[in-house]
Amino acid sequence: MAAGHKNTTTVALLVLLLSLMLSLTVSVARLSIATAVEVCVKAAVGAPDKLGDCPFSQRVLLTLEEKKVPYQLKLIDLSNKPGWFLKISPEGKVPVYNGGDGKWIANSDVITQVIEKKYPTPSLITPPEYASVGSKIFPSFVKFLMSKDANDGSEKALLYELQALEKHLKAHGYPYISGKNVSAVDLSLAPKLFHLVVALEHFKRWKVPESLSSVHAYTKALFSRESFIKTKPTKEHLIAGWAAEGARVSPHTHRALLVPGGHPRFI
Repeated sequence: MAAGHKNTTTVALLVLLLSLMLSLTVSVARLSIATAVEVCVKAAVGAPDKLGDCPFSQRVLLTLEEKKVPYQLKLIDLSNKPGWFLKISPEGKVPVYNGGDGKWIANSDVITQVIEKKYPTPSLITPPEYASVGSKIFPSFVKFLMSKDANDGSEKALLYELQALEKHLKAHGYPYISGKNVSAVDLSLAPKLFHLVVALEHFKRWKVPESLSSVHAYTKALFSRESFIKTKPTKEHLIAGWAAEGARVSPHTHRALLVPGGHPRFI
């Protein structure tokens, strides 16, 4: 009887041990799958171990963060691109994304669409009628930032685009472009607006006019999101990034005011 009881206990312990080992194996496998996502992004200029200032890379990271998708970050020093990176991105551009199947995908537009399809919850799909809102702000900002001619119209062009965003936000009364919840168009604009705010203040001593109150509320809402705080570059790294691209502090400091009628006046 004692021997039989002992054998039964041993078998029970073995079964329990095997069950625990199987559970652990499944957990490890799930963890491996969950962390299989990899993203190559720009490293900071002069600090290759720090997150850099690429707004397109941040857009991808924001999408992953909002969807709570675990990922492995790979920082790429664009001034000294490693050979393995050039094999997966022959043009040497970031971001590049691997969803766990070993296939590397470039272009933030394509990457975010792939992420949306694979991880549909929460949905970040922007209604088509709102998808292009603010799309001309970034190129207008870059032209003004790099401009050396105060009379070339680049500042007025940027103000025009910011006014258009202001009108949209006021007309719809939403905290975000397409409604109460953040969507893909917001995650695309957020890093670009951050670049605009930081770079223009540093290089041009220029700020978004206070009269564009809805734009200010919008940027505040975006910049305070947990996903944004976690993925944004430091201001110092952002400034260093633009300096490396040729941006210089303007000898002329001025700011724009919007007078009645929405027309800019410079002082």
